[in-house]
Amino acid sequence: MPFNKKTLKDDGFTGFRPITDLEINRIPQRQGIFVVLRPEGFEPRFLTKSTAGIFKKKNPSLPMAGLTAEWVEDADVLFIGKASPGSKGNRGLRRQIQEFLDFGNGKPPGHWDGRLIWQLAETGALLMAWKELPAEELNAAQANYHAEFRQLHGRLPFANLVQARA
Repeated sequence: MPFNKKTLKDDGFTGFRPITDLEINRIPQRQGIFVVLRPEGFEPRFLTKSTAGIFKKKNPSLPMAGLTAEWVEDADVLFIGKASPGSKGNRGLRRQIQEFLDFGNGKPPGHWDGRLIWQLAETGALLMAWKELPAEELNAAQANYHAEFRQLHGRLPFANLVQARA
């Protein structure tokens, strides 16, 4: 299946809001999968320096050649992430997406996932969508989405640097 707004909606994803228009309290608190998509007409412009926070004293920025090499031409989906319930059961989509956005705004993250998103110009126009799933299905679902994307495009989405495992 192609990965675009229509096929993701058909598969149960909701939201599809530009990052600048996200109302965090309207994002479900339960666990699930989330995606970052480029809107129609979005052309990548890479920033020399990422807006993301520093992780374990490591700079999140890649050189231009690295960014260009990771870009997947003609792909709408730029990142596929997951939001698990966490060890205390108090995590989920709302908290994971909030931390992802905070990471893009320079706050130190608890993880490194999706960091290439924050080296794109005009990230506020990117769309965020999500799908609630039971915790026991998360790893397999993310791995399957990665595998389907890879089958279609020959590689992972732009900001997914590691294949998820079931």
